[in-house]
Amino acid sequence: MAQRLHLVFGGELVDPSKTEFREVDDIHIVGLYPDYASAYDAWKSEAQRTVDDAHSRYFIAHIHRLRDEEAEASPTEELGS
Repeated sequence: MAQRLHLVFGGELVDPSKTEFREVDDIHIVGLYPDYASAYDAWKSEAQRTVDDAHSRYFIAHIHRLRDEEAEASPTEELGS
């Protein structure tokens, strides 16, 4: 079974009703987690820490959904071999 990796990240948004970050260089990478439950706990902690800042928002990205393990690898993935 493939790992189901999740990335938790966030930062200050330009507009709280959108998902555009004010400064991409300042995005806070909380971490990469092996399952949704631990990613959710990390997300919740950061979201609660910044609850008083309407422009701060944290997200969980489902990294495992970005790859199709059955698809042939692209040439860039094969550079190391």
